[in-house]
Amino acid sequence: MEYRLVDRLPTVEEFVAVTTAVGWTDAYDPAAIPASLAASLHGVVAVEGDRVIGIGRLVGDGAIYYYLQDLAVLPERQRRGVGVAILTRLEEWIAGRAGTRTFVGLFAAGESVSLYRRFGYAVHEGMTGMFHVGPYRPAAR
Repeated sequence: MEYRLVDRLPTVEEFVAVTTAVGWTDAYDPAAIPASLAASLHGVVAVEGDRVIGIGRLVGDGAIYYYLQDLAVLPERQRRGVGVAILTRLEEWIAGRAGTRTFVGLFAAGESVSLYRRFGYAVHEGMTGMFHVGPYRPAAR
């Protein structure tokens, strides 16, 4: 398999194709995808021929906080180093901008946990990841 990495965000169509292939169809409001991609800090796509086979992007403030977001590879191209290559390229981009106290976060599920652990990501004592998913409504206090 010959592929190349391109430093750019996926198009909406590429994003939908890859995330649908990995089963993330319920993870996004389709109407919000264009604005979400546009607000990204950086993106990397893996391209085989003229087909995008993997994507990854960074969100955050571009100074202290970075989040690895939407790293996904088509199922038939997984376990061939594509995800590792995308993650490596994203980390290189961060390294060129990171300060001495940079926070890089992510959410991992299933088999992807082992990939991120290989790159040094871990659960840290004293820190609990918390998040709200679904329609956002301010909580009653």
